[in-house]
Amino acid sequence: MANLKIRVPPSAQRGQVIEVFALAIHPMESGFRLDNVGKTIPRHIIETFTCSYGGKEVFRAKLHPAITANPYFVFHIVAGETGDLVFAWRDDKGNTGEERAFLPVS
Repeated sequence: MANLKIRVPPSAQRGQVIEVFALAIHPMESGFRLDNVGKTIPRHIIETFTCSYGGKEVFRAKLHPAITANPYFVFHIVAGETGDLVFAWRDDKGNTGEERAFLPVS
């Protein structure tokens, strides 16, 4: 299962554009590589990664086998109100995860 490392500003002004960073610690195995005895390593990738803010989805990524291990996402949002940014992911084995980051807006 992936572990998310998230960085958002400690606070923001209403209407300010902020930069959001998210790092998903995940092997992102493509299914094309072979192990040391020539056996195919099974595919295991994050398929979707989303971020919601104020109950609305503000970022979505659909990932494919060509994405590197530990994918890193950077995107911008407009700070509207104090609340949680909710980061969610799902991989091709059915595993899911969710992390939250609180953003105070003044």
